[in-house]
Amino acid sequence: MARTKDAGSSPKPAKEPGRMKQMWQVFQMTRRYDSSAQWLMLLGFLLPVVVGLGLALWLSGGNGFTIALWIIAGVLAGLLIALVILGRRAERAAYSQIDGQPGAVGAVLKSGLRGSWTGNEMPVAVNGKTQDAVYRAVGRGGVVLISEGPRSRTDRMLTDEKRKVERVLPNVPVSTISVGHEEGSVELHRLAATLRKTKRSLTKPEVLAVTNRLNSLQAPLPIPKGIDPMRVRPQRGRMR
Repeated sequence: MARTKDAGSSPKPAKEPGRMKQMWQVFQMTRRYDSSAQWLMLLGFLLPVVVGLGLALWLSGGNGFTIALWIIAGVLAGLLIALVILGRRAERAAYSQIDGQPGAVGAVLKSGLRGSWTGNEMPVAVNGKTQDAVYRAVGRGGVVLISEGPRSRTDRMLTDEKRKVERVLPNVPVSTISVGHEEGSVELHRLAATLRKTKRSLTKPEVLAVTNRLNSLQAPLPIPKGIDPMRVRPQRGRMR
């Protein structure tokens, strides 16, 4: 019997969706959670086109080539603005899906920070019963402690962590942020922007030094005492 060409061949990996398909998927997800996103994108696209058309009729002097250039410039500007609106609305829609869940602040600190700000998705303090947590971010604005959970339960945690940091870094500004929907709290999708607005007081080398100092003082996870797994030898069977 003749062998088939597919015999013994491994299945081909599925192709990743193209850029246009990915953008369409992002648009569909954003529109599902934010119905106003599509209208804002449309407005952001049409406004530069109208402005470009008006400038073409006003400044071209009847030159068809100049009119075409102004219209093309308006279309390109409109596409750029629409994509910027889509990106920001998509980010907000993504955060709305995890808002209120344990670890949401850590997800923002891991993927949503820009510039000199750095954060860890793992909390520096956590309440095992209520799952309330305190996270830490370091940047040009100093050290910022961020709580996740109701303020009635996390204010004490923030105070304790702030006291620890100030004891180790007495000359570094330490501020606190409570994430939530209560009065005085910051909503999850505004956390990254709030950090960027913090008044700068450290240089980039100082930010690195503060980060290394805090990481070196971070207590490791407790390891149960007992047999060292690196020194365990396999037991040999007894001779009978």
